[in-house]
Amino acid sequence: MKGTLTAFRSHPASVRLLMVNQFTINLGFYMLMPYLAAHLSGSLGLAAWVVGLVLGVRNFSQQGMFLIGGTLADRLGYKPMIVAGMLLRVVGFAALGLVGSVPALLAASAATGLAGALFNPATRAYLAADAGERRVEAFALFNVFYQAGILLGPLVGMVLTGVDFRLTCLTAAGVFAALSLVQLRLLPARRAGGGEQAAGGATAAGGATASGRGDGQGTVRAQWRTVLTNRPFLLFSAAMTGSYVLSFQVYLALPLEIRRLGGDGDFTGAATATLFAVSGLSTVLFQTRVTAWCRARMSPGTALARGVLVMGGAFLPLVLATAVTVPEDGPGRWALAAGPPVLAALLLAVGTMIAYPFEMDTVVRLSGDRLVATHYGLYNTVCGIGITLGNLLTGAALDAARSAGLSALPWLSLLALGVLCGAAVLALHRGGLLAPPAAAERTEPATA
Repeated sequence: MKGTLTAFRSHPASVRLLMVNQFTINLGFYMLMPYLAAHLSGSLGLAAWVVGLVLGVRNFSQQGMFLIGGTLADRLGYKPMIVAGMLLRVVGFAALGLVGSVPALLAASAATGLAGALFNPATRAYLAADAGERRVEAFALFNVFYQAGILLGPLVGMVLTGVDFRLTCLTAAGVFAALSLVQLRLLPARRAGGGEQAAGGATAAGGATASGRGDGQGTVRAQWRTVLTNRPFLLFSAAMTGSYVLSFQVYLALPLEIRRLGGDGDFTGAATATLFAVSGLSTVLFQTRVTAWCRARMSPGTALARGVLVMGGAFLPLVLATAVTVPEDGPGRWALAAGPPVLAALLLAVGTMIAYPFEMDTVVRLSGDRLVATHYGLYNTVCGIGITLGNLLTGAALDAARSAGLSALPWLSLLALGVLCGAAVLALHRGGLLAPPAAAERTEPATA
């Protein structure tokens, strides 16, 4: 942890602020969202399909609007989109706690999703620009703050929701209101720059750039044409989509497996909480060490491929567990219910730690340092669509496994997905498609 803090202090003020921002964003988001479904179905008495619709609208508005958010960030500057997203989430979160009609709830849910679509691509593009040559290290630290917010948010929300869910919503809205003021006062104005200037034009002291012609000076159609004709970037986005499907199983398949074997009750709740704690804590404690280790021993493309392969291998313990006879009850059944899923969550976290910093850096390199936010926006949209389709297929595999008695089916499918995506990333790397000439990396070391 001391090394993490030292590395954090070594970055420019704008980069440090963006990392703290992301921690606070996740703190505010996760203190509310895990408890929203219970509020909608319990306190408001809405039908399950309405609850699903409200939650789905948030996800759809965020994933579907990422490209728009990234496009606007490249045209108008990163800071305005970050501030606009914060303010919009203030309105959305406050409304979720104060309104009761379905149309108003749908509007509030859409606002919270659109807010994320506005500030997420802008934040990552800003971080990449001001971190310069230290992008990989900066994104590793960014992931530490990201996971720390996810860890702490639900704990704060549990305390606040125990008093009143409206208090949770208003507190979360207050968090984003405070963030908005911090951005307005402390975050330097930053526009997308052309060519090399985007990666190094901002100064640590003033933050503002003396940019010439920015990326956003062309038409929106020209922006999108540039991104949509970037073949290496599109292939990379498609290859990495599977990794997001795999990582999402911490929220879907793994908790369902714990519940299937552990039943309803305190054990299942504690085991599921352990699942998330292991995933988040491992990242907070080891992300920077893992990144440093990988950078010293392998090229970015190799690290990416191996990270995705580790994520696929995370489901091997669950495959092996299906060969074990499940005890009727007692410690043996509990160990089988919790052990493999928790180990899978840990391996998923390790794979993500390996891949994530290089993944974010690769998006910048494939963009050629132009229209970086637009590239991030499209990347998030592609991966979001992949998560939706992947979850539908995972759910179908879980149902088929139960009805046909093929308990290994979903885990084998996820394992195969990891191997396939890892192989695709490795093929892109070996084919030279992950290292354009303008941003070529060092050659592969003999030990990689």
